[in-house]
Amino acid sequence: MTDQKSTPPTNNTKDEKKTEKKTMTGASILWECLEREGVRVVFGYPGGAILPAYDALKHSKIHHVLVRHEQGATHMADGYARASGEVGVAVATSGPGATNMVTGIATAMLDSIPIVCITGQVGSKLIGSDAFQETDITGVTLPITKHNYLVTHASEVARTVREAFYVARSGRPGPVLIDITKDAQQSTCEFDWEAAKPQLPGYRPDLSPAPKEYAQALELIHNSKRPVILAGHGIIVSGAMREVRDFAERAGIPVALTLLGLGAFPASHPLNLGMMGMHGEAWVNHTIQEADLLLAFGMRFDDRVTGNLKNYAPNAKKIHIEIDPAEINKNVKVDVPLVGDLREVLLELMPKVESIDRSEWLDSIDRLKGDSAVRDIQNLPDSGHLYAAHVINDLWHQTRNGNTIVVTDVGQHQMWEAQYYKHEHPRSLITSGGLGTMGFALPAAIGAKVARPDAEVWVIVGDGGFQMTMCELATIVQENLKIHIAIINNGFLGMVRQWQEFFYDRNYAATPLLNPDFAKLAEAYGIRSATVSERSQVVPTVESARQHEGPMLINFKVEQEDTVYPMVAAGAALHDMIRRPSPIVETAEDE
Repeated sequence: MTDQKSTPPTNNTKDEKKTEKKTMTGASILWECLEREGVRVVFGYPGGAILPAYDALKHSKIHHVLVRHEQGATHMADGYARASGEVGVAVATSGPGATNMVTGIATAMLDSIPIVCITGQVGSKLIGSDAFQETDITGVTLPITKHNYLVTHASEVARTVREAFYVARSGRPGPVLIDITKDAQQSTCEFDWEAAKPQLPGYRPDLSPAPKEYAQALELIHNSKRPVILAGHGIIVSGAMREVRDFAERAGIPVALTLLGLGAFPASHPLNLGMMGMHGEAWVNHTIQEADLLLAFGMRFDDRVTGNLKNYAPNAKKIHIEIDPAEINKNVKVDVPLVGDLREVLLELMPKVESIDRSEWLDSIDRLKGDSAVRDIQNLPDSGHLYAAHVINDLWHQTRNGNTIVVTDVGQHQMWEAQYYKHEHPRSLITSGGLGTMGFALPAAIGAKVARPDAEVWVIVGDGGFQMTMCELATIVQENLKIHIAIINNGFLGMVRQWQEFFYDRNYAATPLLNPDFAKLAEAYGIRSATVSERSQVVPTVESARQHEGPMLINFKVEQEDTVYPMVAAGAALHDMIRRPSPIVETAEDE
């Protein structure tokens, strides 16, 4: 992933406050440091080992959102970070409180999201004694954090918090965990903000390519006949949307996007090909396989993007612009690595990139698209059945001109959203990519709404994933958040059922779901609700939700055995896709 060149965190605190020294408890220092790092809200759940910090919260201006489960806290911090570009913060107690955060931390790690998780820990003298609610959370999270800390003295709190935020937001962003013992929270020391400035001589995330590497990249670009830009999430993290657009237009290079890259390049732009990979557009995957040059911008060649590596883009040279050196040649061997911040690398390349007529290449791609390029309402007739694609396409038509954030869970609905909701702007799609975390959407949407209260936030979630974190409906009501929830209810764990259909002879073992009445469930929380089972009801119900002053849940009862097409099976080549059977009969989506 990529990020803007990072400097140690700054703050807007008056100089006299910066230099002021006073004796404070570790708990009070914690909140003071969070405020100075610009934190306005934290998502958390109290418990014994973190109680001193909660007691000190009364002296802070930070707003605390009480979640219903610690996993929800981490997903909320994650959604907050994705929507705002700032660091999200989650708080929990020791033991089960800390371990409940693990899934959310891993989700942030795989998608390079800057969050700071703060956990209480038993007293320092009890560590290692298997004390009540003691867990070695730094050991547990070592593989899924960018860095973590165990703080045992109040004097370590300020330096640790400042380092944690610097590490989380700099270079390739990621989650950082701070585990603070109860006695470190309760004891006192002199607080000195300036003395706690990060000193990390071994951590240097800001890199720049060598001049010869720029020259090699330019030579490949100018000599290519069939180049393709692979646009990843790093474009958004780097803030390089304008630079990527200018580069693509000047060089005449089409752009294929990863799932997390959607929104980094406008969907309506003529050079936008659409999403690549396992459930990407057929013509996009064929284009990549026929390319003679791939320019990977802030993406990591995930297996869901490449298919079988032995057959991946066999005739293409590869340029990889990436801020994390560990990603270079990790999955795909590249010809020219440009290790550095994407935006800065593109600014260096841009003046030397020649404008080239690649109309022949673009015309050949258009021929690959054919009629299937138009995923729109005209291609989705009302056949008397309600399909997920109907719901998502109609939702896009109703909300596309506004300041809208769509937060999806994981599964079939996630892929249909990527296909049928066209994202024009960055940070308009929030979804779990690398870890594929069911239960992500609802709490992440809460974080997104808190970060951007003026945005219209829609949750698109399956009936399976929704039930994993639906307790956070209470948090929506508690915080008085206007969030719209669209449950794509097909009575199955849909994507798992699809795999069972294709690869396990339709043995639907453990995938049919016995669901509650979701509309009544919402009403129990005081949330307005509706159930929709016909296409004609979709738009009026969506508009009703938009006009309602508070949150609303819509239970869309869709076709049960619908399938996402195309699909690249695990281990198959990128161009070897399972296509929709022909003829097309009463189905919603085209290839």
